[in-house]
Amino acid sequence: MVSLADIQNAARIIQGKVLRTPLVYSPAFSEMTGSEIYLKLENLQTGGCFKVRGATSKVQSHLAEIGSKGVIAASVGNHAQGVALAARAANLPATIIMPVWASMAKQEATRNYGAEVILKGISLVESIEIAQDMAARSGRTFIHPYDDPDIIAGQGTIALEILEDAPDLDAIIVPVGGGGLIAGIAIAAKAISPKIRIIGVQARACPSAVEAIRQGHPVAVEEESSIADAIMVTQVGDSDFPVLRDYVDEIVLVDEDQIAAAVLMLLERKRILAEGAGAVPLAALLSPTHHLAKKSKVALVISGGNVDSLLLDRILHKGLLMHGRLMRLHVDLKDSPDSLDRLLDLISRMQAGIVHIRHFHNERDLPVGCSRAELELETRGIDHIAKIANALNDAGYHIDLK
Repeated sequence: MVSLADIQNAARIIQGKVLRTPLVYSPAFSEMTGSEIYLKLENLQTGGCFKVRGATSKVQSHLAEIGSKGVIAASVGNHAQGVALAARAANLPATIIMPVWASMAKQEATRNYGAEVILKGISLVESIEIAQDMAARSGRTFIHPYDDPDIIAGQGTIALEILEDAPDLDAIIVPVGGGGLIAGIAIAAKAISPKIRIIGVQARACPSAVEAIRQGHPVAVEEESSIADAIMVTQVGDSDFPVLRDYVDEIVLVDEDQIAAAVLMLLERKRILAEGAGAVPLAALLSPTHHLAKKSKVALVISGGNVDSLLLDRILHKGLLMHGRLMRLHVDLKDSPDSLDRLLDLISRMQAGIVHIRHFHNERDLPVGCSRAELELETRGIDHIAKIANALNDAGYHIDLK
C-alpha cells in the first residue's frame, strides 16, 4: 500500500512541475450548510484537472524505464490530458486510448497537448484493456488512470496541500471514479490527522465503489449516461479498493439533478467553472445523505473544470430547472385575437421573464377554436413557480407543467 512517505516523495518530485492550487473559503456555502466550507480548486490545475499530479509523479519516477518509446494511457479525458502534459514536459511521445463516447472537447485538448488520440472501447475499462495490450506489443509504458501506486501517490499530494492550509479540518469530500484520487487523499489525510473524515461521492449512474464496498471486492457495474463523465468508471481499481474499504468513512451517491444544480451553484455563487465530476462534492454536501455534523470544517475537492460548451449549456439549463429558476408549461387558449396578449400580460404581472415562447394551432389533440402556448419562463424559485401556476389556474387557464 502507498504510504505517507510515498506521497511526500511524490510531492517533491512534482514540485515546480504542477500548480499548488488554492484552498478558498466559501461564505455562501458555509451559510447554507451551517458549517465552515472550503474549496480545493483543482479545476485551476494545469490541464484543468488534478490528473496531471499522478501522471507527472509516474513519468518523472520512471524516466529511465520509459525511454524513447514513450507512454500510452487510457482515459475518458482528464487523465489523457494529464499524461499528455507530463509526457510533453519530459519530451516523450504519448498515445491515449479514449472511449468512443469521450467528450470532443477533451479529445481536442489532449491532441493540443501533443498526444496521439485513438478512439477505441465502449467503456473506460475496455479502453484500458486495449491500451494495456498495445503497450505490451509496442514496448511503451502503460500509465493506468487510477490503479497504480505512483498515480495514487501523486493524487495524494492534494491532501498534503489541503492540510497545510487548513490543519484542523473535520472532513474532506472527494469525487470517486476508479478510486485513485480518494485513495491518495485518504492515506495522506488519515496519516496526518487520524480523526478526519473522508467522504467519497459517486454519480448514482455508476456506483462502482458503493457496490465494491457492499460486496467486499471490486465488481463491475452497469453504467448509465451521466454529466459526471470523468467518474464513470465501472469497476474500482484493485490497488484502490483496500483504501476505500479501510480509510474512507462513507461513500455518497448523488443524482443527475443534484450534480447539475451543484455546477450551477458553483458558477453563480463562486464564479467557479466545475465539470460534473468536480461538482459532486458540493452536490453531496447539500444532500441529506451524508453524516457530517453541523458546524464541521470541511474541504470539497473540486477535481476539474474540463467541460465542453455544449454540455455546459445543457447542465446549466438542468440546474436552473432543478432550482426553480426556469418554468416550462403549456397553456391552452381560446383562439381569439387577444388571447395570447392576455396570457402574457398576466405572466408579466407575476414578474416572470419570458425566455422562450411558441404559439401553435394545429396540434392533433387541440379542439377546433383553440390554440396552445408553449412557454419557458425565468423565475425566482419554487415558490414563485407555485404562485404563477396558482394565478393561471385562478384565471381559468388549463396549464400543463413540464
